Order: sequence, then C-alpha cells, then structure tokens
Amino acid sequence: MNKTACLERKTRETDIKMTVIREAETTGLEGTTGIGFFDHMLNTFAVHGGFFIRASVKGDLVVDGHHTVEDTGIVLGGIMKELCGDRSGINRFGSAVVPMDDSLAEAVIDISGRPYLVYNVPVASPMIGGYDTQLTIEFFRALAFSMGATLHINLRYGENDHHKIEACFKAAARAISQAMTERSGAVLSAKGVL
Repeated sequence: MNKTACLERKTRETDIKMTVIREAETTGLEGTTGIGFFDHMLNTFAVHGGFFIRASVKGDLVVDGHHTVEDTGIVLGGIMKELCGDRSGINRFGSAVVPMDDSLAEAVIDISGRPYLVYNVPVASPMIGGYDTQLTIEFFRALAFSMGATLHINLRYGENDHHKIEACFKAAARAISQAMTERSGAVLSAKGVL
C-alpha cells in the first residue's frame, strides 16, 4: 500500500497536478481550484480523511465550474486507486455517518474495482457562493469511477444546503479512509481477486 501518489491531467479544459499523502502529519488542502466553496469541501475531505492534498488546478471557469470539479474528481480518484495498489491488505469496505448541524449524511464504499455511484442528496439552492451544487454528484461520480469503487452517498435529512454537502464530503472521506486502512492478508474477496 502506497502512502504518497501524484497524478497530472491536462486537457483543453483543465490542467491539474495533484499529490496526496496518506496519514500525513499535516492534513488539509494546499492550493486552490478557483472555486471557493469547492476548495472548502476538498480541504474538509482531506482533514476528515486524514490526507494531505497539494493541488494545482486550472480550469475553464470562464465557462463554468463543471470541467474543473469533474476533472478534479477524476484526478483524485486516480490517486486514491494508486494509493490502494493491488487492493491486497486493505479493509476494502468503509462506512461513515456524519452530522453537520441540521444535516446527517451517510457514505458507504467498496473498493472493489467495480465503479458505481448511488447519490441521494436533494438540495434546494442552485448555487453556494460560486459553486454550482449540481456539480457535487459529478465530483463523486468521477471520484468513484476513477477510483474503481462502488460508492453510496445518502442524505438522511437536512435543511441547510451548505451543511448537507459538507456532511457528504466528510462522510465520504471517512468511509474511504476506513476502506483504505491496512489489514493483514490477501485481497479481501471470496474469489481471491478483485
């Protein structure tokens, strides 16, 4: 299992360089995506997952935030996949239920090599600051598919949309960190492979 991984992705829409360190002495996000609320969510993800994320993200924000958010998810998911190596010696499954004031979110993950996303998080606000709230599902879909994981995120209840989304990022981070925790033994599968 790797402790550090780096990945770069450059397209006509985005230019992203990212490094993630697991179990770092300092956790959080160093860098910016150009979208304040999304930076806040990535920092939250890093802190609650026990990650240090160094990111240089340049996207076509003159269009909107879609490519920036989605491609950041692709890169972060690719790094998480690399950190898991061949997936032997990890818990594979993780789950977390996290409150954020009025909101309660649940995330469950299986780092199985079979990408899938279930996302049940209704929000009322189209924007939070300069962040388009419908991009949250795009981020988590990109993360799950690039990581090769089955990820379920459900909002049990909530009122404030900021709190709802933040609870989801915290729960996902904690579930992923738990699933990536090292254990002794071979790949956790009745088939012997993932």
